[in-house]
Amino acid sequence: MTKILIVRFSAMGDVAMTVPIVYSLAVQYPELDITVLSRNGFSAFFENLPRNVHFYGADLKGKHHGLLGLHKLFYELKALHFDYVADFHSVLRTLPFRIRFGLMCVPVARIHKGRKGKDELVRKEHKVMKQQETSFQRYADVLARLGFPLEPSFKSIYENEKGYSGLFKSLTPAKADKEIWIGIAPFAKHKGKIYPLDLMEQVVGSLSKKSDVHLFLFGSGAEEESVMQKWANRYQQVFITYRHLDLSGELSLMSHLDVLISMDSANMHMASLVGTPVVSIWGATHSYAGFMGWGQKEENMVQLDLECRPCSVYGNKPCFRGDYACMNNITPDRIVRKVMDVIE
Repeated sequence: MTKILIVRFSAMGDVAMTVPIVYSLAVQYPELDITVLSRNGFSAFFENLPRNVHFYGADLKGKHHGLLGLHKLFYELKALHFDYVADFHSVLRTLPFRIRFGLMCVPVARIHKGRKGKDELVRKEHKVMKQQETSFQRYADVLARLGFPLEPSFKSIYENEKGYSGLFKSLTPAKADKEIWIGIAPFAKHKGKIYPLDLMEQVVGSLSKKSDVHLFLFGSGAEEESVMQKWANRYQQVFITYRHLDLSGELSLMSHLDVLISMDSANMHMASLVGTPVVSIWGATHSYAGFMGWGQKEENMVQLDLECRPCSVYGNKPCFRGDYACMNNITPDRIVRKVMDVIE
């Protein structure tokens, strides 16, 4: 059997975006034995894919840390005798793998990130507002260069469209017929991607007043937990997923949601993997950079048309204006209306 190694270490959202392409590769090339190399914690993304997909966990903070750790990891992978290597990451950490497998005459291809187009999209003056290739297309292009062109054909990681409810039964009872389950993922790594929390609380308060609505808050870490706990104490039918669910449980719960409110973050991509519609809120970043969730609709995006947007590909740069108007000027009512439109 022909064996291919696909490498993508981080970030969580980017790893999640590999799933539709890995799935499509597995289905359209059943003779391939596919191994995805990523961080240990991301294995849940690949647990429900076809049987010819395997996951290899890298312990980048432990035995695979640093140059010596990557050296060990290479020899572990070498022993598996791969016929092709697809580098979906193309960073310094993956460069040794490309070089050493290449020296073994193993065909290797890496992702082209399109930095020029993205730089033109986010520059302060003379922006070029042009849709860039999505990460999904860039991943597929890597495989095509190795001789495996494909047509993406992914819907959900769950064959029956819903995840196993037993993974979150300790958090909430089974969903009743007339209940509406709404997820809210209000956090992101960078300020330019976070809707102000005082305004998001107004969204939580407004939605919690609606009959038969249950709200599930997604986040992690002590600071985020503190914010979510305050909301849960103030409003009815609000549940905190942190400390109750692992990644598999979160994916399963998301598959039972009617809609998820999310920033441009990993949660948007997680919901996309289970076929759940997302009301995504965009500030410093823009879907033109190619990071929209799989199968998500542009009409469900909430954003403001400002000349300065986008100012960053990843949301990690200072606001051009200094006031983050792209987020601060979005009204909570606008988000609530969009959520209800999706539900109805």
